[in-house]
Amino acid sequence: MPDHQDFSIALARADDLLRRRSPDPAIAICENLLKAAPDAVAPRLMIARAEQMRHRPDSMLAQVDHVLQSDPSHFDARLMRIEALIAQSDIAQARTEIAENLTTMNLVPRQLGRIAEIQTQLADHEGALDTLMRAMDGSPLPDREELSLLYNLSSAHIALGQMDQAEQALDKLIQKNPADFDAYYNRATLRTQTQDRNHVDALKQQLKRPNLPPMGEVQLAYALAKELEDLGDYPRSFDSLARGAKRRRENMAYRVEGDLETMHLLQEVFDTDFAETTFEDCSDERPVFIVGLPRSGTTLVDRIITSHPEAESVGEINDLPLAITRLSGSAQSKTELIRNSAKMDMKALGAAYLKGLDGRGAASQRVIDKTPLNFLYIGLIAKAFPNARIIHVMRNPMDVGYAMLKTLFRMGYPFSYDQDDLARYISAKTQLMQHWHNVFPGRVHDVAYEALIADQEGVSRLLIAAVGLDWDPACLHFHANQSASSTASAAQVRRPLYSSSVEKWRHYEAQLTPLAAGLQRGGSG
Repeated sequence: MPDHQDFSIALARADDLLRRRSPDPAIAICENLLKAAPDAVAPRLMIARAEQMRHRPDSMLAQVDHVLQSDPSHFDARLMRIEALIAQSDIAQARTEIAENLTTMNLVPRQLGRIAEIQTQLADHEGALDTLMRAMDGSPLPDREELSLLYNLSSAHIALGQMDQAEQALDKLIQKNPADFDAYYNRATLRTQTQDRNHVDALKQQLKRPNLPPMGEVQLAYALAKELEDLGDYPRSFDSLARGAKRRRENMAYRVEGDLETMHLLQEVFDTDFAETTFEDCSDERPVFIVGLPRSGTTLVDRIITSHPEAESVGEINDLPLAITRLSGSAQSKTELIRNSAKMDMKALGAAYLKGLDGRGAASQRVIDKTPLNFLYIGLIAKAFPNARIIHVMRNPMDVGYAMLKTLFRMGYPFSYDQDDLARYISAKTQLMQHWHNVFPGRVHDVAYEALIADQEGVSRLLIAAVGLDWDPACLHFHANQSASSTASAAQVRRPLYSSSVEKWRHYEAQLTPLAAGLQRGGSG
């Protein structure tokens, strides 16, 4: 056994490398530690994390299973095993093992909270709510644990449309910890604020706190912008939004050029020759992919389709990009990954994706995958699933640009915090969608958000026909749909169709001049 201090120092160095997303040298360090201490658990689990980062779930699973052979009750290893199963698209086994953990393990609240996070990842919001309630039912909890559970509890309530309960949880969280700034933003988005019931004064006061952390300033500024917009104070709303967006962008190591290069390369690789190439594929007719920019109306379209008795949604999931990454072979860059993916086994891609749908219990005639950025993978979708439906939701570029700018996304969409970035990304996406239409004519059904608002029944009928179902009047009453939604539109889709978001950007026409000019330059104005 190596010297304890040297062992700890080496392990800390490997952990630091992982935090800096350098898995290869971290693995080398841990493998050396295992040569001296083959039974050590920490370096083996660290290798598993590194393999997860390298998109190698099979190797991750092998490391975790080695730990579980000697200690079947090791909780962290059991959770990592579930994560590896999810990455392998083995959703059914992942759900089975979650249930086993919940029924056979003597779990403390912190562990129950971690299981609830995985249930949320699998869109099992009812299961997550039950697990969180179990975690909070009992003896008093340490403050840190209770705060984490309250936050996740509010998220589960939001996904299930239980907005009053969500607000109560967030009120309690803020009362216990006034420095949980994310909670202020989430609370602001739950409902339309009114003159008699809002948090504007409290938010202004919080923004005056000394030594406010950057992300706290971002969250509070976005919350204040949202509440002021609800109250019709548009100039001050945009001032607060601009403050939050500027601070958010300053703290991101993001270059929009990387995304533009990706979309250009997709057009180069998935060209007419690719479209005319014959592949073995999957004939399953269930998948319906709803794509578009975030805040363009994809959730609304999802709710309309899934109000049909023969359709269901699995929400926004990573199954497709995970399967593409896993099956494309070893790639050292995004460019290599894209080029490899054009040569992958399309039938294997389809089978991996369908395995995930089956594991989620998706058995309806149509199963909706509402992951907006799947528009990047339309070339692969078209070849792997010749019978899949692809629905592309469009919205006025100024409206969708402003809607993204004013949304504080928890993950992803780093282009949404700067008007120039937004304009360039929207324009590149418009060009990519035109490319898909050109090389796969007739495969993509466009739905214009403004047309849907103006003629709900007419556009909805065409939409239902496009996914291959007979018309059902329930599709006009999407707001009565009780299925869960964890998107940024979770509150809005519980309301009947409304037109107040059409041309909302005009309240800020002067402030959005950079966005308009950028869209004009990119040909999307």
